[in-house]
Amino acid sequence: MKAAHRLLPTGLRGRLVITFTLVAIAASALVAGMGYGLAKNALTTRTEDVAVTSVSTALERITLPLGSLWPGEPAPTAQDLEELRSSLGGSGRQVVMEYQDNVYAGSMLTIADVPNELRARAAWRLVTQRVRVADRLWLLLGTQVQRTTRGGQVQPTGLKVFVFVSLDEEERLLNELRSSLATAGGITLLIALTGALFSARRVLLPVRRLRDAARALGAGHLNTRLPVRGRDELAELTATFNETAAALEKSVAELRNLEAMSRRFVADVSHELRTPLTAMTAVTELLLEEAERLPKAPAEAVRLVLHEVERLRVLVEQLIETSKFDSGAATLSLETVNVNDVICDSLEIRGWTGAVRVEASEWLTFHLDPRRFDVIVANLVGNAQKHGAPPVELTVRDTPHGLEVKVRDHGKGIPPEAIGRVFDRFYKSSSSGSGLGLPIARSNAQLHGGTISVRPQDPGVLFTVWLPRR
Repeated sequence: MKAAHRLLPTGLRGRLVITFTLVAIAASALVAGMGYGLAKNALTTRTEDVAVTSVSTALERITLPLGSLWPGEPAPTAQDLEELRSSLGGSGRQVVMEYQDNVYAGSMLTIADVPNELRARAAWRLVTQRVRVADRLWLLLGTQVQRTTRGGQVQPTGLKVFVFVSLDEEERLLNELRSSLATAGGITLLIALTGALFSARRVLLPVRRLRDAARALGAGHLNTRLPVRGRDELAELTATFNETAAALEKSVAELRNLEAMSRRFVADVSHELRTPLTAMTAVTELLLEEAERLPKAPAEAVRLVLHEVERLRVLVEQLIETSKFDSGAATLSLETVNVNDVICDSLEIRGWTGAVRVEASEWLTFHLDPRRFDVIVANLVGNAQKHGAPPVELTVRDTPHGLEVKVRDHGKGIPPEAIGRVFDRFYKSSSSGSGLGLPIARSNAQLHGGTISVRPQDPGVLFTVWLPRR
């Protein structure tokens, strides 16, 4: 059943054509059946009426003394009865007679070809029945000859006459009619199929245009419109599609303008904050030098201010970097570098050299952007330092398909509900951090054509960076 179901057409065009074809077949069969039935009934009724009239007339003309003979009448001889049988016959007719236990028949048909039920009914009235004998169709008429006595009474004579009227001509005409109806049905079916294909094409052409337009709209071509033709339901649907596309284009344009304004605002604010932050950092560094000579409370306040200023500086830098990715201004400056040297420099600058266990070949070189690779390493290692627990392990491996960098910590890990959101902007599983470090790392990896994935470990978390060969 499943295999048969798969063979059924699922497209609207196929279903329309099949529906048209089935309706045409049903209509043709109904009309042909009704026409054939009416023609057959009319032809057989006419043939039967003609045969009954002819046989009745011939029987009425019988003058041969039969049944109860009048005084002086000689009994009919076998020759007389045979001559009577011959006179009742003719072209297309065969006669079988039964009289006083004697049967008079020709060489083709005998009394055995007469059904017993008809023989019994023929004793009382004229009966007819279509029978097939020797692969030929016959109209069989049976009756008992009646005779009027001198007293005016009608009495049966005992002579039963069975007339076989050939229906070969009628059967031939019906066969020709059946063949003609079949031919007409085939022509009607062909016309219906052609009309179905044409109608399906006309109906489905606007639907296909709507489908293509919807795909174009989904691909980002928001200016897609369709010409409205006619005033039917499809024209209304096309007009509705155009209105929807126009409204969508307007909404998307407004969203893009708002997004562009938001990006410009973030970039402008970040750049404007850079200068005062630089001055604040310089001042707080001077204060930090004097903090050792300040009382405990002011010294703690100076250290807190310096820490928060540093956090603000990192946030501003991350916002500036994010705005570059959003505006499409981020580019790669590729060069062939020693990967181990870039990693060691990144850790040394940030004071993490002794806190990270590095496993990398000293001779491994790769074609990449060293500044952006430094950002990837710094964000992943910084995330492990801040949210994980030692030891932090960094493993670099050259694979046939590219460079693989793994960073693992041995902390408590990331909650299951947060594992799928760690690369979302401003998402923080804890109160610390900005929520931008991992998204920036992933953006830099994607700019190289690579990826970053995260997987929980026992204990800790494993981040895997893959950069393709270029």
